[in-house]
Amino acid sequence: MTEGRPGPLRGVRVLELGAIGPVPFCGLLLSDLGADVVRLDRAAAVTGADPAYAPGNVLDRGRRSVGVDLKHPEGVGLALRLAGEADVVIEGWRPGVAERLGVGPEACSARNPKVVYGRMTGFGQDGPWAPQAGHDIDYLALAGVLGAFGRAGQPPTPPINAVADFGGGGLLLALGLVAALFEVRGGGPGQVVDASMVDGAALLLAPFFAAAQLGFWGPRGTNSLDSGAPFYDSYECGDGGWVAVGALEPQFYAALLDGLGLDPAEVPDREDRARWPELRAVLGARFRTRTRDEWDALFGPDGDHDACVAPVLDLAEAPSHPHHVARGTFTERDGVVHPSPAPRLSATPATIAGPSCYPGQHTRVALADWGIPAADVAALEAAGALAQHPAGA
Repeated sequence: MTEGRPGPLRGVRVLELGAIGPVPFCGLLLSDLGADVVRLDRAAAVTGADPAYAPGNVLDRGRRSVGVDLKHPEGVGLALRLAGEADVVIEGWRPGVAERLGVGPEACSARNPKVVYGRMTGFGQDGPWAPQAGHDIDYLALAGVLGAFGRAGQPPTPPINAVADFGGGGLLLALGLVAALFEVRGGGPGQVVDASMVDGAALLLAPFFAAAQLGFWGPRGTNSLDSGAPFYDSYECGDGGWVAVGALEPQFYAALLDGLGLDPAEVPDREDRARWPELRAVLGARFRTRTRDEWDALFGPDGDHDACVAPVLDLAEAPSHPHHVARGTFTERDGVVHPSPAPRLSATPATIAGPSCYPGQHTRVALADWGIPAADVAALEAAGALAQHPAGA
């Protein structure tokens, strides 16, 4: 039982209808903030120690799992009973799927008029593209975002699926849910939160849509923030490592040249865009004269040149970087490295509730905590509507 956990969402009950990508990320965020999140996983997935659901799966941390067959009438009935006890329900299926299963927003609100029902889709609940299948790259493309990623003269370059799936999707869904909960706590009604990854990705690029309309943003890879400018780019070092340079402002650019041992009068003028290729070549040649860590020592907090230069760390290196160690940016739990909860709240800090789990690992105990009598649980198991993973038996 987790109602006594710290965090600003302590006491909030969230029913997460099992999905992939942004929905689990939303569940992670709500759990870190103190909510009691119970995920309904497919009963058919409760088969044993699937490595995909091992405790090392950071995305699924902090929740408990109940194995339910939502194609079984009694499984649907149980989901609606739980929705009646929940403050929030979240699902990530295509439009209409939840309704066909019998666990859509109308069915849930009939049990609980105050419930906040969160829906996560790629293209939204309506519009001509709503029923289409897609992935992060497609959502970015339709939102006008993918066209802004990449170098000049090169094809659009998709980033890893952080922008649409997790930033524009799961993170904004969590924000919408918290806003709707705030309304309920103020006496308002429950409501549906329609979170679309296309909508969210477009919103994340709001400043750039504005800049383009005002004439301050040009084609892909020609601007100051998209690898167009040589003083805002990554450079390979002598050992094959990389540094990231963000010396946009004049004072930082001056510190960059000073640290590199370059005379401003002898390098191409940074204000002359036609000479940016020359300037890039000069900077690139100089960075290749030392290793990444040598440049880090010069431009980092122990050096004498504060020029917005940082080492490019990989996923294995980042957790042990001194800054992250000092701040606790990463947390080791049960031998697994997790990005720590963020942002940081001074009075009600977020915490990791627990490791990831196997589907159905908490079927009996979680249902008991949510008020489902043991006899009902046993009957549902006997009927094939529920499954309990042996790891939690």
